[in-house]
Amino acid sequence: MAEIIQRDGTWHFDGETVRIVPGRGKGIHPLRQELGERAVPLRALAGISFEPDRKGGRLRLRLRDGACPVLRAADGRLKDAADPYQLTVEKDRSGVAEYFADEVRDALRIEQVPTGAVDGFLLPGPAVPVAGGGGDGTASFDGETVRLTWNWKAKEVKTSGGPVAFPVSEVTGVHWMPAIGLENGHLRFVRGGGPAASAPEAEYDPYSLDLWGLSKKEYTAVLVAAAVLVRLPDAAGRAPAAVPAASPAAPAELAAPASDDHDVLLRRLRELGELHRSGVLTDDEFAAAKQAVLKRL
Repeated sequence: MAEIIQRDGTWHFDGETVRIVPGRGKGIHPLRQELGERAVPLRALAGISFEPDRKGGRLRLRLRDGACPVLRAADGRLKDAADPYQLTVEKDRSGVAEYFADEVRDALRIEQVPTGAVDGFLLPGPAVPVAGGGGDGTASFDGETVRLTWNWKAKEVKTSGGPVAFPVSEVTGVHWMPAIGLENGHLRFVRGGGPAASAPEAEYDPYSLDLWGLSKKEYTAVLVAAAVLVRLPDAAGRAPAAVPAASPAAPAELAAPASDDHDVLLRRLRELGELHRSGVLTDDEFAAAKQAVLKRL
């Protein structure tokens, strides 16, 4: 077991799941606060790293491609501060962060978790009802119906028709793009068979929000996109609406641990003792971590 508690949040690893609880307060990005606690199963992870710097560093989980609907909806466009799978580490806890990363890496190695893409989501989408947006309006989703409401900054083509509501069964695609530089972003819902490229610009499209990038709060629109995304069939016609039960393991996943896993765990015990003697780990942290390693032995 490993745990690191920071102002930015708390990460806990029990050997099977990394549980992430975001911090609270002005310094925490609204997207992470709105998304809330995440439980990331070991089989959803491709790796973990600790990136030290002069102020401390950053813990970063790397998820398998397709495992998380939020990351799928964001498509690599999240800033570090908004990424729910990163943790800012203070300087005096760098040793604990290194230990945490080592514990997850050892578990991935022992369990022989593959690093390739997955066929369906291994994490749930954001809890519904969910709402987000900015710019010229707000999008909300209750699990069945998407609603777009406009504010005073919306174009007349939108406000004249009033709020828009449509069932998720009519949605064939959803696309989120944050504002970048002087370019506005958008949250666009595609209905029917028409390609998104043929739709009007977001500020004139009654099925899109125009995102201006004037507030971090606009990033919460990606949570609406993710909640809708998990309820859409994918390109192959498989619907990953719910988190699937564990699928039959591949041969590599069923294989026995490598012959040197015993040595790995013994080395971990020695490292724990060194961290405890140097004061990096408290008595309680050392006892809990040692017990977790002995259990795996």
